[in-house]
Amino acid sequence: MSMLLVTHAMRLAYEVSSRVIFMNQGCIGEEGNPREMFLKSQTERLAEFLKTSSFN
Repeated sequence: MSMLLVTHAMRLAYEVSSRVIFMNQGCIGEEGNPREMFLKSQTERLAEFLKTSSFN
């Protein structure tokens, strides 16, 4: 079963997702496993966003 969830609640996305797509200005900025993405971001933009979100 698949479900699409659009949210700024990063903790929720981290806890319930098996795959996450981070959008930046309408384009895919990064995608993959939430554990890998959230703990070791490949892009500076995602790292900056996570610092200001409820995830950290």
